Amino acid sequence: MKYISLSIIVFLSLILTMCDQKPENQKSQNISEAPTWAKDAIWYQIFVERFSNGDKNNDPKPDNIYAASNWRQTPDGWSVTPWIHNWYKQEEWTKNLDTDFYGGLGLRRFGGDLQGVLDKLDYLQELGITAIYFNPLNDAPSLHKYDARNYHHIDVNFGPDPERDHEIIASENPNDPSTWKWTSTDKLFLKVVDEMHKRGMRVILDYSWNHTGVEFWAWRDVVKNQENSKYRNWYAINEFDDPETREDEFEYEGWLNLHSLPEIKKVNLTTKRKIGHPYEGDINEGAKMHIYNVTKRWLAPDGDTARGIDGFRLDVADHIGMVFWRDWQKYVKSINPDAYLVGEIWWEEWPDALMNPVPYVSGDIFDAVMFYQVYRPARSFFGKMNDEIDAEQFKDSLELQWNRLRPSTVKAMMNTAATHDSPRLLTSFANSTKYKYQAKPNDNPDYITGKPDDETYQRVKLYLIHQFTTLGAPQIWNGDELGMWGGDDPDCRKPLWWPEFEFDPEYRNNFQPGKKEFDEVGFNKEHFEFYKKIIQIRKENPVLVDGSFEFLVASGKRLSYKRKNDTDEIIVIFNLEDEDSEFELPEGEMFVNLLDGLNTRGQVLLPSLEAGVFKRISE
Repeated sequence: MKYISLSIIVFLSLILTMCDQKPENQKSQNISEAPTWAKDAIWYQIFVERFSNGDKNNDPKPDNIYAASNWRQTPDGWSVTPWIHNWYKQEEWTKNLDTDFYGGLGLRRFGGDLQGVLDKLDYLQELGITAIYFNPLNDAPSLHKYDARNYHHIDVNFGPDPERDHEIIASENPNDPSTWKWTSTDKLFLKVVDEMHKRGMRVILDYSWNHTGVEFWAWRDVVKNQENSKYRNWYAINEFDDPETREDEFEYEGWLNLHSLPEIKKVNLTTKRKIGHPYEGDINEGAKMHIYNVTKRWLAPDGDTARGIDGFRLDVADHIGMVFWRDWQKYVKSINPDAYLVGEIWWEEWPDALMNPVPYVSGDIFDAVMFYQVYRPARSFFGKMNDEIDAEQFKDSLELQWNRLRPSTVKAMMNTAATHDSPRLLTSFANSTKYKYQAKPNDNPDYITGKPDDETYQRVKLYLIHQFTTLGAPQIWNGDELGMWGGDDPDCRKPLWWPEFEFDPEYRNNFQPGKKEFDEVGFNKEHFEFYKKIIQIRKENPVLVDGSFEFLVASGKRLSYKRKNDTDEIIVIFNLEDEDSEFELPEGEMFVNLLDGLNTRGQVLLPSLEAGVFKRISE
C-alpha cells in the first residue's frame, strides 16, 4: 500500500467528497456545461493590495515581502506608500536602489486588505456587481502573489494579525491537510465570501498551479536538502548541487526563465510542449495531490460548500498539460458541480496571434476563458487605431470566435477588456498603437499615460454599450469604473481613486527627461454613473443575457444588432462615422432608448460617435 497510485487516491477522494455534499449540491448537473449562473454574471476583478486599505494595523513590513531570490530587497527607509501618492513620483527610499523607476515599483505597497473589501461591499452592490474575481490572495511575499509561499492560506498582510498568522502557519505540516488550521486572515476571507454570498455575489479565486515562489515550503525543503528532499520530484530540476565542490551547481526551470518562480514538474507528456498551444501531459503526483487538497479547502471549508468559493480563475493555463486539467475539472465538479472554471488562454505568439480557446472550452476542462479574443477586434472597431477595422470586419471577427464555440459556452465567457496584465481601458483606447505592445512609457516614450481626451471617453462609452449588450458576461477591472487611467502592468495597478480621497497631482512620465506635465486625478462621477446605467440596463433586460443575436447593419463604421427572446426585443445601434447617420427601426413599432428614456419609431438619426439601445415597447 506504500506505493498506492494517485489515480486510486483521487478516485477514493472523489467518492468521499461526493458523499459529504449536502442534498442541494447533489442535483443533476452536466459538468460539461458552464454553470447556469455564469451567463448572468457582471464580473468585477479585485486586486486587493490596491483596492482599499481598511486596516492600517496590518500594513506590510519588510520581512513579510522578503523573497530569497529577489535581488531588489527592501532598502533602508522603506515604508508603505501613502494611498494618494503621485504615481510617478519616486519615494525617498528608492534612492537606495540601483534600478530605474519601474525596477522599484515591485517593492511598493499601499496596504490594501480584506477589511477594505468588506468596507466597500455597499459600493459593489450599488454598482450592480454580481460576481467577484479576486487576483491571487494566497500567502506570498510579492505584490502579484503568483509566487506562492502557501497555497492553502490567504496572505497574512490581508488580515488582522500577520504575526500570529505566521505562527499558526509554522505549526502545521503543510503537506498534511489534517494539520491545517484557519488563520485570522483565512477566517476574514471566509467572512468576505459569506457577506458577498448574502448580497447575491459569486466569488472565484485566482491560482497558478504551474509554479510556486521560492518561499514555498516544498521548494525551501528542496533548496535545503537537495537530492535528499522528499519534494525533489515536485519541481523541474536540471542539476542538484554537488556538496563536494565549491561551486553551486543547483539549476532548475523557472516560469519563463524566472528563477523566482520555480516550475512544478511536467510529466507523462505525449505531445510536444509549446507555450501558447495545448499539449497532452500531467504534473508531478505529489504536487497534484497537494493542489487537490487546496482546491477542496476553498471550495468546501470544513466540508461545507455553502461557505466556499464558487470557482477558480487559472493563470497561464496553456503552460500546464491537458491531462492535469481534465482530472482537476472532474475533481472540482465532484465537490461543487456549480463551480465556474475560467482559464487564461491568451497569446499564441505575442503580440500578434491570440490562442484558439476551443480545446479548453469543449466540455472537459474550463467553462470559459478570459475572452480577449473578442476585445481586441472591438478595440480596433470602437477605438481610433492604427489597425482600425470597419463594421463588416468586426462582425466577421466576432462570428469567427462565436461560431467555433457551443452557444452555451459563448454566453458563459468572461468578456475581458482590461485587467492587471494590460493597460486600463481608457488608456488602451487613448493610444492608437497595437494592442498591448510597447504599452508603457519606458517601452514607447510617446505612449499616452495621462488623462485621455474627450473623444477617448466617448469611444470607451461606445465600447461599454457593446460589452454590456453583446453575447457573454461583461467584466470590469477594478477602478476602470472610477475613471482611472494607466499603461500596461504595473501602471494599471495604481491604488483606486475613491471619491473620499484627494489625490496628489500626477506627473506624466515623471522619470523621463523633460516630461513634467501634471494631471489632476481622482474619482470621475460622470464615468461612474455611466457604468451604473449600462450595468442596470443589462440586469433589467434578460434578453441581453439569453436572447438570440442577429447583426442588422455592418457597413463602413455603422453597426447594429438585435437581441430577441419570446417577449422582448432590443436593437443596439452605433454610429462611428464622421457625420450623422440614419438607421431604420422595424416599421410600425415603438421603441424606447434605454440610454436616455426617449421613445421613438421608424427612422433614427444618430450623431457621430453616438449609440442607442432601443427596446420595443407596447403603445
